[in-house]
Parts: sequence; structure tokens; C-alpha cells
Amino acid sequence: MRSCTGCSSVPDRAVAGGTPAARLQAIWYRAARPPLLLRLLSRLFGLAVKARRTAYARGLCRAQRLPRPVIVVGNLTVGGSGKTPLVIWLAERLRSQGLRPGVILRGYGGSAERGGEACSVEPDSDAAIVGDEALVLRRRTGLPVVVCRVRTRAARHLLLEGVDVILADDGLQHLQLARDCEIAVLDAQRGLGNGHLLPAGPLREPAARLAAMDIVVVNGEGDAAAGLERGAGGPGPFVMHVGGEWLRPLDGAGGPVALSSLAGQEVHAVAGIGDPKRFFMQLAAAGLRVQPHVFPDHHRYRAADLAFDDRLPLLMTEKDAVKCGAFGAANRWYLPVTASFAAADAGALLARLRSCLVRSGH
Repeated sequence: MRSCTGCSSVPDRAVAGGTPAARLQAIWYRAARPPLLLRLLSRLFGLAVKARRTAYARGLCRAQRLPRPVIVVGNLTVGGSGKTPLVIWLAERLRSQGLRPGVILRGYGGSAERGGEACSVEPDSDAAIVGDEALVLRRRTGLPVVVCRVRTRAARHLLLEGVDVILADDGLQHLQLARDCEIAVLDAQRGLGNGHLLPAGPLREPAARLAAMDIVVVNGEGDAAAGLERGAGGPGPFVMHVGGEWLRPLDGAGGPVALSSLAGQEVHAVAGIGDPKRFFMQLAAAGLRVQPHVFPDHHRYRAADLAFDDRLPLLMTEKDAVKCGAFGAANRWYLPVTASFAAADAGALLARLRSCLVRSGH
């Protein structure tokens, strides 16, 4: 765990950490050229990615097409980019149009993922079994959610729930599941990093893959939005904003409190997510004096992780909160976030999505 005090701007060094993963990320998002060994491994990874795509393109491997449309929301980079808030936003819009969507995802960090069997997520499911992101999706949307590392297995299980459309949170690289619409989400500040494939850079696929996307969404404002490919003949990229204004008590006792009410106060901020700096910056932008505490993505918390020698408020993300209900106490809060678009972008994005589904025959 890393922490610092009095961070109004939350510099990168405050969240960098000293783990191998943190050191790799420092390489990915700096201007300097990656080490030679990483570049050589990156070439090998690129050959493997190309060979796999070629196998599917030539029919050597066959994607499974389902009787309901599949929308995949993913990214080209490792780490958080805002996929889950976008999936929640899409689910709400599809439901408002009279459809019954459902969500599939890997369930990363949960024991169900290791077992390989499809598992339905309930509001009272254990995050240690189904994964933290899956539990957030189930509680926020109220829709059927199924986890399995084999996405086709999860999707077929979801069809038993009677859904009209399947939303896949992540899975752009899971080619076994045929899809009717591909949506890529990029972080506006981190973008594609140094542009290298893993492990020299953060890319799971070459940057040119963006040109084949049906829809490209950029999370936030930043240089990464400039010069991006528009996608497969569609409008965009669409700018998404993710934010929250109301804190909710970790122990569930009492109602929400405005985040702005803590402006000027010093707080502990806990984050075990792909991009913790984004959370810390959001709190700092609301006027809070942040002491950031960084944990690995999908971290399994213990009571000792949240024990600080003072009475300062403790704030965390919703993804962390679903694993910390047992540690609820006075002055401990989490911040749910919601995706939003400008009205014109929202309309154009949904129109593009409808055209993809019509084109696929659904």
C-alpha cells in the first residue's frame, strides 16, 4: 500500500507503487523508449495476436453466433478505462426502449472465474466468488448478470434468463463469441500509452484495430481524444464523462451525503482499481484534501487495510465498497459514479448502435 498526505493535485508518484505491475505501467505511460527485452517480447505477442485473428478470419477457428444480438464493450489497453459505467449507461438506455438486456463478464478476481462454470450473480452474491465488477453491475442495473471466463458459456447461460440483447463487459479479444457491435473505450488522459503491445506497452491489440470498431468512446477530456480513428464508418469518437456527486455510507446506515460537503477537509481515499489516480483526482477536484491509499486492482480487503490512526473520513470507490461491507463504520463512505454524454453524442451513439443491430439482422 502507498500513501501520501495533502495531495491537491495527486501526482503520479503518489500512486505509482513499487510492484512489478506498477513499474511496467511507469514504462507504458512515459515518453522514453521501452527496454529492448520488452520490445522483443512485444513482437512475439503481436505475432500471436495476428495468428489468432487470422485463424478466425480464415475459418480455422469458428466464432459462435447466438440467436440474440451481442454488444461488446471493451478496450485495447490493459487496466481501467470506464467500461463498466458505460455498460450501465447502455443497459439503462436499452431497457428504456422496451428491451431486456443482460450482462456477461469474466468475473475477474472471483473464484467462479477459476472454475470455468457459468454463474448467475445475485444482489447478495459474494464478490470473492463472482468478482467485484459483476456485483456492481448486478446491484446498479437490477438486470441478469452472468460470469464465466468462457464468454460463450456465460452468454448461453444468460439466454436462459430470457434476455433480448447481451452486453459483454470486456471481451473484445474473446473472438470465440461472435458480436454484432464492438465498442472501444479509451481513457482520454492515458490514451494508448506508448503505443506498444504487451509487455512493452499497454496494448492488447495493435492501435490500428480502432479503425474496425463500430463505436469509439473516450472517457473524459484529454489529448488522447485528438486524432483518434472514428471507427468503422461511424461518427465519433464520443466523449463520455464519468462522475459522482453523492457519497453513500459503507455500512448502509443513513442516506447519501453530498461530496461537496467535504470540500476543504482532509480524507483518506482508498482505491484498488485499474486507474486509481482518476478517483483521487475526482476527489481533489471537489475540493477535498486527499491522502491516497493504493491497492492492487481487485484487491481483497482486510479490516487492517482500512485502519488509520485518526478519525478522518474514509472514502472509496463503489467497486471497492462491494468487498468492504463487513468493515462498515461511521465516517466511511463510497462514491458511486455514473456515465453521461452530451445530448447530441448520446443520440448519435444510440443511433449508431441501432444501425449495427439492424445490419446484423436483429
